[in-house]
Amino acid sequence: MSTVKEQLIENLTEEDKTSQQKITIVGVGAVGMACAICILMKDLADELALVDVAEDKLKGEMMDLQHGSLFFSTSKITSGKVDILTYVVWKLSGLPATRVIGSGCNLDSARFRYLIGDKLGVHPTSCHGWIIGEHGDSSVPLWSGVNVAGVTLQSLNPKLGTDSDQEQWKNIHRQVVERAYME
Repeated sequence: MSTVKEQLIENLTEEDKTSQQKITIVGVGAVGMACAICILMKDLADELALVDVAEDKLKGEMMDLQHGSLFFSTSKITSGKVDILTYVVWKLSGLPATRVIGSGCNLDSARFRYLIGDKLGVHPTSCHGWIIGEHGDSSVPLWSGVNVAGVTLQSLNPKLGTDSDQEQWKNIHRQVVERAYME
């Protein structure tokens, strides 16, 4: 006769060992963890994997999510150590490019838009501009595309973002870069 515990854990159906919807987050800083919580809250995956080079932080964040997993439907939360770029993840995964998303430049672009709005005293949703390249000091602001409600700022200030710009718009990009290193 089986014990109560053995009866409770007896598999009635064969367990599905492969994930149907796995999402991996590279980087467990504030942005990565915000993404993880959103993914869990929206029940977007049946497996969530966290990756970061900072092993102690990674372990702590993973355990927090695992311990709080009774509030989510995601059945499996795992972690592993890598410090790689989104491009490398895409190449190694074999997934289509549309399935591997890096948030670094998206966050930098959002910061850029916020700071433009702050400088002009308008809401950031009216400001449009993009940061491209790598996250951090090698990022590039696309000054020619910066506009507010459709008005291109370079048409008002042709020296926008250059060293000879009297209004020092390039300081906005400097602030974006500095904030990237505060994460």
